[in-house]
Amino acid sequence: MKFTVSQSSLMKALTVVAKGMGANSTLPILSGIYVRAAEGTLEFQTNNLTISIRHLIPANVEEPGEAVVSGKVLTNIVKNLSDAAVTFEGSGRTLTISCEKSTFRLNTLNPADWAGFPEVEADRTIELPSDLLSRMVDKVYRVTSKETSRPILQGILLTVEDNTIRLVATDSFRLAVCDSSVEAAAGEAFRAIVPGTVFHDVLTMPSMTDVVSIGTTENQIVFSFGNTTFVSRRIEGNFPDYKQLLPPSCATAVELDVAAFSSALKRVSVIALQNASVRFDIDADGGLMSLSARSPEQGESSETISCGVEGQSLAIALNYHYVFDCVNAVSESKQMRLELQGPTQPGIFKCNGKVNYLYLLMPVRL
Repeated sequence: MKFTVSQSSLMKALTVVAKGMGANSTLPILSGIYVRAAEGTLEFQTNNLTISIRHLIPANVEEPGEAVVSGKVLTNIVKNLSDAAVTFEGSGRTLTISCEKSTFRLNTLNPADWAGFPEVEADRTIELPSDLLSRMVDKVYRVTSKETSRPILQGILLTVEDNTIRLVATDSFRLAVCDSSVEAAAGEAFRAIVPGTVFHDVLTMPSMTDVVSIGTTENQIVFSFGNTTFVSRRIEGNFPDYKQLLPPSCATAVELDVAAFSSALKRVSVIALQNASVRFDIDADGGLMSLSARSPEQGESSETISCGVEGQSLAIALNYHYVFDCVNAVSESKQMRLELQGPTQPGIFKCNGKVNYLYLLMPVRL
């Protein structure tokens, strides 16, 4: 095997497939990168038994061949090379890498032991605009659960129906829903539960194109874009029926300036070190919201902001870390709406625009 490729192109390819490398695996081959050179093309593969990634780039291939190299070592080498032509030459179980005055000779693993890339025939496939999908995933990704005991809550529910794409995530303490109209969604309804980290990783890859194709089988989900294919296991089970959590009306509705609310919350929460609770007192008569926090060790803090209030005066306490996740998700908007039922019922933040966003948050004790 012998080929030459630019350092920048090679580094980008390694970045794309890096997410598929096994971390701390007892099987060395799962921490490796499979490289195959043939007919002017380099193929890179990684596989950690949960996800598989394949990426192709053009190269000057003089002799075809294949090898499996330590992904960590190869990435560290390429990262520190000059932006110049890099030549690979392999024979037997060694691979020589040279770039300008630098030379590395690496031991390789047997490519015959490589599992090969899964050939998946999707039952259903849909193409969606990647930029819009990325914005939507960013809004719900942080709400996925980190607990491994309930895998279903680590996923994002993706549905496409009636020209509407919707993403839903919950960790049982909060719920995030966002939807947007999309012309490409016409046709048969599409539904899948995608692992949250996979969804986020795919859409932030440097090889992402304007459109991403998403396909599903009984137990796998496949993302295809440009010269990249990303295969992951689907999450099994039934996603919680989130619609039953959304009340048809509210007792109090508050219109908030996002920037002013965010700044006030940031200042008040400085006191809430041990206790992440911040109290929100809504004065319907005065059109005011008071934010306050109290800590036995640190003291107290409070701030009042103007807002539009419909309905009755009310007080509720919320975890400010979770509120910040909501505020960050709508940071590009000027206004947001907070709907309340009572001090022991969930608070619901809403923001409408190109992407409509709903964030339900369970209260903490006043």
